[in-house]
Amino acid sequence: MPPTKDYYAVLGVPASATQDELKKQYRKLAKKFHPDANPNDPKAAERFKEVSEAYTVVGDAEKRKQYDDMRRLGAFGGFAPGGRGARPSGGPQAPPGGFKFEDLDIGGLGGFGDIFSSMFGGGGKRSRGPERGQDVERALDVPFRIAATGGKVPVELEVTEECETCHGSGGSPGAKFATCPECGGRGTISFGQGGFAVQRPCPQCLGRGQVPGERCATCGGAGEIRARRKVLITVPAGADTGTRIRLKGQGGRGSRNGPPGDLLISIQVAPDRFYSREGLDLVAKVPINIAQATLGSKVGVRTLNGRKVAIRIPAGTPSGKRFRVKGQGITKDDVQGDLIVQVEVTVPDKLTPEQEKMMREFAEAGGLKY
Repeated sequence: MPPTKDYYAVLGVPASATQDELKKQYRKLAKKFHPDANPNDPKAAERFKEVSEAYTVVGDAEKRKQYDDMRRLGAFGGFAPGGRGARPSGGPQAPPGGFKFEDLDIGGLGGFGDIFSSMFGGGGKRSRGPERGQDVERALDVPFRIAATGGKVPVELEVTEECETCHGSGGSPGAKFATCPECGGRGTISFGQGGFAVQRPCPQCLGRGQVPGERCATCGGAGEIRARRKVLITVPAGADTGTRIRLKGQGGRGSRNGPPGDLLISIQVAPDRFYSREGLDLVAKVPINIAQATLGSKVGVRTLNGRKVAIRIPAGTPSGKRFRVKGQGITKDDVQGDLIVQVEVTVPDKLTPEQEKMMREFAEAGGLKY
């Protein structure tokens, strides 16, 4: 719904509320005022619609930012919901029939009208053209070592594809089409108040403006089907949790011959049994015994590429001591980290009588208390 009201007030939250707080409050109000829970209360139905319209905007992070920007500019304060002839003190006359977002121009900041026209449905003509499909985001679990060195990970994705039977029309082969009775052929329906309206794709014709006499049996009239596809995702070297990979044209199908959206792969790096990561540095925890820590020793550590390096442990090394091997960490964008070997002194769970005797003698000779 266009910003004729304070959407934060409609939801009962401050403008500083987080997206999670907005979602929680919306769900609470939607449950309270849902028509199914209030079948004989028209006021509850109206309140439900107001809450839904408000959350449509501020519940979307991008739309919310645009809405907040416009609120700060004071773009909405002067036009009354009725639209006709309403104007701010000393301000311009609102156009007959209501305010149009595509006509909005604020201090030379062109483009805001187009932004809100696309956000809230500024006109039927725009909605009838080809529309790009939605971007789809999926999480992908990637083994630690593949994320560090790069590689390919197979994944099975559920995608939306054009129905091969009806080629996206929604009608059975040879079916005749008629103007949609719900939207009158516009492809959109609107709701709102006064001179303002929110436009959404018509639920009966799915934005096509026409309905088939007989629906496609394959897709049920949707014009698209869900299918599972196996693809190989190329993971770049140095990828970390939160890294996103964009696959062009692999997202939601566009409407009215519009281009498909993109598939965004969000990487979740699985933990490794030996390595952990600190930036581009690899950390390997290596256990050593008391004798090695006390007398000194050498330990072999395998690097990420499989090569072994020898680490000299000086006498008297404490548990947790770190040793750095230059250039054996993660490489990303021509920058290479190091391998950090952290020794962990371990003690035996149980000693033989002879070992215990020797340990006591050692402690007493060194004046150690036990």
